[in-house]
Amino acid sequence: MLKDTLATLSFPKIMGILNITEDSFSDGGYYLNEDAAYMHAQELISYGAQILDIGAESTRPGSKEISAELEWKRIEPVLSKLKSNFPGISVSIDTQKAIVASKAIELGADIINDISALRYDPDMVHVLAGSEDTQLIMMHMQGRPEYMQEKPEYSDVVQEVYSFLKSRCQYAIEKGISADRLILDPGIGFGKNLDHNLHLLAALDRFDDLKLPLVLGTSRKRFIDQITPSEVNRRIGGSLATTMLACLSKVQIIRVHDVYEHAQFIKVIAAVAAMGET
Repeated sequence: MLKDTLATLSFPKIMGILNITEDSFSDGGYYLNEDAAYMHAQELISYGAQILDIGAESTRPGSKEISAELEWKRIEPVLSKLKSNFPGISVSIDTQKAIVASKAIELGADIINDISALRYDPDMVHVLAGSEDTQLIMMHMQGRPEYMQEKPEYSDVVQEVYSFLKSRCQYAIEKGISADRLILDPGIGFGKNLDHNLHLLAALDRFDDLKLPLVLGTSRKRFIDQITPSEVNRRIGGSLATTMLACLSKVQIIRVHDVYEHAQFIKVIAAVAAMGET
C-alpha cells in the first residue's frame, strides 16, 4: 500500500551548488563576479539550502584544471562573507587541492568535497587528518574529468563503485580521518555512461551497507538528456525524479542547482507522509 511506502521515506538535506567557474556544464560564467556569487549564495539559502557547496574549478567532462591560486582567489571572498553572515549554514568546498582545502578550513569550511577521494593530491589526507571538525566527501570517479567520458567500462558498476568507496573509507580511517567524518558519493556521471548511471540509481540502497551518509549529485546531468532530450536548464523534472529515489533509498544529502524546486518537492512529500502516519 502507498501508506506503507510513505512510512519508509526519508528526506535528505539540500546542498545548493555554487559554481564560481567560467565553464561548468550548467551555470558556468554566471557567478564569477564576487558580488554575483554571494548574492546567489544568499538566494540558495533563502530557498532552503542547508549546505552550500562552493566550487571554483569545473569538473565537467572535458574540463581543464586551473591553478590553486586562481581557485582560492575565487573562493576566499565568498566563503569569508558566508561564514561571517550565515554562521548556521554548513559550507562545503569542492576541491581536490590540499592547499585550497587547508585555507578553506582555516576560514571555517565545514566540509571538503574531494571528487578524487584523496587520490589527486597526496597532501589532502594529511590536511583532513589534522582537521578534526571537518567532514570529507569522497566520490567515485573512473578516470579524470578531462577524459572520463571517453569510454567508461565496468563488469559490475554497482559492485565496483561499492568496493571502491569501501576501500577509500578504509584508507581514510587508517590515515587518521575518523569514520564519523566521512560522506560518500557514487559519482553519477563521472566516468559512467547512461546504463551505468541507471544501474547505480536503481541500487542506491546497496550503499547502506557501508553505514555512512550518502550524497547524490544528479542535478541537470547529461543522463537526463539521454533519456528525454532537453536543454540543461529544462532538466528539473528528471532531477526531481532522482530526488524521489533519494527519499526512497534514505540518501542523506542531495546536491542540486534548483534549490527552491527541490525544497518544495521534499516539503510536499514530507507533508503527505506525515498525514499517512495519522
